[in-house]
Amino acid sequence: MRPVIIVGNVSEDPFAIDVAHSFGQHADLSDIISLKNFANGEFCPRFISDETDLQGIGEKLDGSTVVIVSVNSDAHSRQTLAQRNFLIARAAKDNGAAKVLLVEPDLFYSAQDRGPRLAHGLVQKPRPLADMKKFDGQPFSSLLYAQLLEASGVDGVVTVHNHSASVQDVFRSTFGGDFENLIPAELYAHYLKGSNVVERGKDGENLVLCAPDKGAADFVSTMHGELGLPRAGLCLLTKERSGERHVEIKVAADSPVSLADLAGKDVIVFDDMVRTGSTILKACQALRAGSPRRVIFCVSHFYSSEEGRENMASSAIDEILTLNTLPTILNRDTQGRLRRKLVVLKIEKWISRYLSEYCRLDGTKKEDDFYAVDMSSKNPRWRPSMRP
Repeated sequence: MRPVIIVGNVSEDPFAIDVAHSFGQHADLSDIISLKNFANGEFCPRFISDETDLQGIGEKLDGSTVVIVSVNSDAHSRQTLAQRNFLIARAAKDNGAAKVLLVEPDLFYSAQDRGPRLAHGLVQKPRPLADMKKFDGQPFSSLLYAQLLEASGVDGVVTVHNHSASVQDVFRSTFGGDFENLIPAELYAHYLKGSNVVERGKDGENLVLCAPDKGAADFVSTMHGELGLPRAGLCLLTKERSGERHVEIKVAADSPVSLADLAGKDVIVFDDMVRTGSTILKACQALRAGSPRRVIFCVSHFYSSEEGRENMASSAIDEILTLNTLPTILNRDTQGRLRRKLVVLKIEKWISRYLSEYCRLDGTKKEDDFYAVDMSSKNPRWRPSMRP
């Protein structure tokens, strides 16, 4: 069996270390790769080998699969992290690696999923001039990132709950189908069914799943199937923009569940990411008009900004469930006052389980212990037995 080597692109990165440990890699990442900078500031990764061994120079990784785990870091910008990915991938290939896989839970440059020309980006409807003008003068950055990764030696990319069909199309095309967008439905379903975050009823009669816009409808439908609660309701919201920052949100005319049907129910709003939180706040405020018992916001990528924390602190949202695709959300200072209602599902074990399946390792099992829960003691649902 060809060896699988897991490395991070930042020294002593906790996320990469936990993925490697869950995978069964016992060596410290710092004993596998040196991530150093020359005196002039240039980054130079080096896979460590016995300096006295003069045999097989440039072939020490012969036949191996190298997995680069790349997540946000307080110490480096996303641009710097991207550059480090390129050089680590090239170091692996220049030293004999058979395959390089990039694991980037929050895929860089996904917000820049279109360019100024008609052919720059996959969209469901014909692009009006106003949409192309938004990108006038800018690069089609997600395509460039994919191309640079490929040119550096990356053979495949794994991400989590990517929101852009255009980005997914770019990466699948660039990597010949070796692109995986992991959908965390089983994570959310397992936690929602095994915790006391909601009162769902025997068959889901007390629960309503909500899509804040059309883009989230497919994932909400997936969640409904994953939960296996046939009587859980589905609520679809619609939003209309009358300006760059002004959005009106209401229950869609074709929603299976009306506003009046929410009375006394627990409502879970699902989305892939939140930045400022202004739109989600308005969505939850619109749902509050139906007198639900609780409103839970469930989001995969939580960008914790000052504006976002202020919006999410609103009493319209009872609790927030997210993933650590952006690991800084685990920091209590980053959480701020949101720590009273924030729950983070740590996905390192889930990622390592996928890697075992990807590498076709024997003995891969889908057990209940495939994520960890991180919750501040300030959260009313916290218990002393709870540990990350």
